[in-house]
Amino acid sequence: MAELVPRLTERQATGVDPLPVEPAELAPRLLQALRREIRALPDDTRLLLLLAAADQYPVATHAFLRAVTAARIDTRPLEAAETAGVAHAGAGGVFFRDIWTRIAAYGTASPADRRAAHQLLGRVLGGKAETTRRSWHRGAAALGPSARLAAELRTAADRARAEGRPALARALAERAADLCPDPAEEARLLARAAADAWRSGEPDRARRLAARTDSSALNGVLALRAGDASEAFDALLTAAVRQERSADSAELLALATEAAVYTGDLRRCREAQVAAQRLGLPQSGVLAGLAAAVDGRYEDARLLLKGTAGRCGPGGEPGPLIHSGIAALMLGDHTRTVTATLQAAASARAHGNPATAAQAMEFRAYADFWTGRTRAAEAAVQEALRQAHATGQENGACHLQAALAMFAAVTGDEEACRERAAAVRSHALAHGLGLPAALAQWALAFLDLTHGRFPAAAARLRALAGFGPGHGHRAIRHLATPHYVEAAVRTGDTRVARAAHADYHHWATAVRSADDLALSARCRALLAPGAEAIPHYRTALDLHARGTRDFERARTELLFAGALRRLRQRTEARDRLQSALEAFESFGAPHCAAQARAELRALGTPSVPSSGADPAAVLTAQQLMVARMAADGATNREIADRLNLSPRTIDHHLRGVFSRLGIRSRIELVRLLGESP
Repeated sequence: MAELVPRLTERQATGVDPLPVEPAELAPRLLQALRREIRALPDDTRLLLLLAAADQYPVATHAFLRAVTAARIDTRPLEAAETAGVAHAGAGGVFFRDIWTRIAAYGTASPADRRAAHQLLGRVLGGKAETTRRSWHRGAAALGPSARLAAELRTAADRARAEGRPALARALAERAADLCPDPAEEARLLARAAADAWRSGEPDRARRLAARTDSSALNGVLALRAGDASEAFDALLTAAVRQERSADSAELLALATEAAVYTGDLRRCREAQVAAQRLGLPQSGVLAGLAAAVDGRYEDARLLLKGTAGRCGPGGEPGPLIHSGIAALMLGDHTRTVTATLQAAASARAHGNPATAAQAMEFRAYADFWTGRTRAAEAAVQEALRQAHATGQENGACHLQAALAMFAAVTGDEEACRERAAAVRSHALAHGLGLPAALAQWALAFLDLTHGRFPAAAARLRALAGFGPGHGHRAIRHLATPHYVEAAVRTGDTRVARAAHADYHHWATAVRSADDLALSARCRALLAPGAEAIPHYRTALDLHARGTRDFERARTELLFAGALRRLRQRTEARDRLQSALEAFESFGAPHCAAQARAELRALGTPSVPSSGADPAAVLTAQQLMVARMAADGATNREIADRLNLSPRTIDHHLRGVFSRLGIRSRIELVRLLGESP
């Protein structure tokens, strides 16, 4: 480890990023020492260790015990390995001290001995269910190119892929490419192996394999997930046109549209539509619906999205389930969004596809924000962020980071919001990502709005109209319209606010979402003078009661109460404010709760923080983690070391903890956390 750690990046050392494709290259001295240790063992012991190592990678084939029985190999020499602490034998076979020892046991053997080991293992795997594993060993035992073996391995890779085992499919396809005498078929096999490596969470290996091909489709997919989204669009569209009217062409065009949506570039969205028409491909599905929405064709968007949103059920493929969740999100069905994305993540994990599991969380985060589940969701997004980094999806990680910026804005953590938004903007600008850049900008605008900085909020939200790669995004600008109308009205710019509301109302009417119609009614109330606003607020709250955006419902009550107070309708204003205050406290939004308290004070009603609040409902996920460590007696420096943060950051978090919980000392913190469930 002393040799390995200095060769890792900080993100690899902390487990955020995966190790490189060939971790053995990171620790040559370690492996050299382990090989010396293996070579010091008797020949019979080394043979058994080689057989065990070959049986365990890339997948456990469970053939070791049958192999030694079939070959009548005496297993007593394993005692020498146990005495040396290299490995030990058990009921399930041989267990190595660690992965490095297994690598050394395999690498110490000669190529001829390794081939012989694979031949033996392949011979004993005769069952019908063992065909794929037998093919792997036959391929590993091959001495040189063989069209017959390459075809067998390709079939085995297809079978492993269909069974949801992309790691095994990658190994089989890569070995098939090594044995294939046909250069064109070799390139196709390498492309499949690279795609399998990507799905199984091996991004570095995927890129290495992709570099050996000239596949614009594959390079487009890799660019979509971790490169420049504009370049991804160009590569994917080119590949789709080359494939002409095949199923692959439709899938590639859908990915190209996804890249266009990520960029926020209207021109590219339209270009994808033109290509679909030219190729005779149907315009259906969530991506076509999103493109229609971005283009302002709201009725077309509703019809396309409605068809996709209904395709939600257990046992489905992760990709269509994610699309179903996105469609439901756009239509305002947040319950179905959460259900579909949870099913997508579960399906992805069941299929050995961790990369797609992280993608599902990108869009579930929007529903969690809107429905006020920020506390529970923040921890899930943090885990998805770690998974996105680990599987090489830097663009997805950027989108998740933007969601975390929005969560920080909702919970009033200004420093975290600004830090996350800055990180998002840096990556988004470099990779042409309009969607996360716009979401992060919206988070900053919402932070300004809820802190009373209305001109700044309005300016940020106006900037979302600057569509283009790495800048704004029409969909986010549209979703943020209710906040923009609020900020613009507070600054006196009602002309632009009315125009923005008109477009938003067109969308709300088209999709027939109770939540969107409620927010449209709230906008109309904000734009109405004096008492004319009251019926619009009541309409908004009636519609909110049929929707799921509870956080915005509380904000509507807050705004309604302010209007009632100005009209001297004090009793109803007080009731509305109390309801909003309780909601904000349950959501863990202290700055919004402070606004409600300020309105109550303006009514002459004293307000104090509610006592006995659950810390988990008031603190951010990271604040709660820091608070628990502090309550357990850890110093700021000890907490910083455990979380890989600076002591200054820990001090900032603790000050936020004390402020939100209304306490002044660690003694009170210990008492409060001791009482909480």
